[in-house]
Amino acid sequence: MVPSLFVPLQQSDWFYELKGWLETREAEMLSSFVEEEYRRGPVYPQRQNLFTAFEETPYAKVRIVIVGQDPYHQKGQAHGLCFSVPPGITYPPSLQNIFKELKDDLGISPSSGCLLPWARQGVFLLNTSLTVREGTPLSHQRRGWEAFTDYVVLRLAERRDPLVFVLWGSASQAKCAFLLHKTSPHLILTAAHPSPLSSWRGFFGCRHFSKVNQFLLFSGKKAVDWHF
Repeated sequence: MVPSLFVPLQQSDWFYELKGWLETREAEMLSSFVEEEYRRGPVYPQRQNLFTAFEETPYAKVRIVIVGQDPYHQKGQAHGLCFSVPPGITYPPSLQNIFKELKDDLGISPSSGCLLPWARQGVFLLNTSLTVREGTPLSHQRRGWEAFTDYVVLRLAERRDPLVFVLWGSASQAKCAFLLHKTSPHLILTAAHPSPLSSWRGFFGCRHFSKVNQFLLFSGKKAVDWHF
């Protein structure tokens, strides 16, 4: 039986890819922990947005994987996509830097911090942990989410069609380290994290947005329209 937390995934093609892990004891323990955290609250994102990335980017339509770390931990920011915020919300510092690099790379200045238009084009915006307690970054670290998202990344890495993995910062690179040391059809792009603490170490100037599109076109796929 699938633990209650993961029941929404049964409505997507992700369920068939992840079913092997969802039926484990690890999944039961994670579900129990997160359900209790939601009862105690507040926890972000809100429960109905927990699997936004999976709902908006079906497994079969994933073309690019961007790996974040923790959801935003302040009210109104997190909505289930890494680095994204709902419309009308002030851009957090890391997102500001992402948009600065996008402008420097392709001359694009998005009109909103909501990255749903990217997700709907096959940009899978995955956080390493899918939940966080309000005001307490990394509060749900090492409680089971990492095992779940490791399995998600593995299922994507096993695909034969070329994907692009965009790994900003040491945490995402460590999570996907196995991809850096194996031959695969995928393109692996790495750079410093866009946080103001590290963006100057190589995030600015990485030109990942144009590199993604160059690879997609080379692979016979449609480029991502980064505008919105």
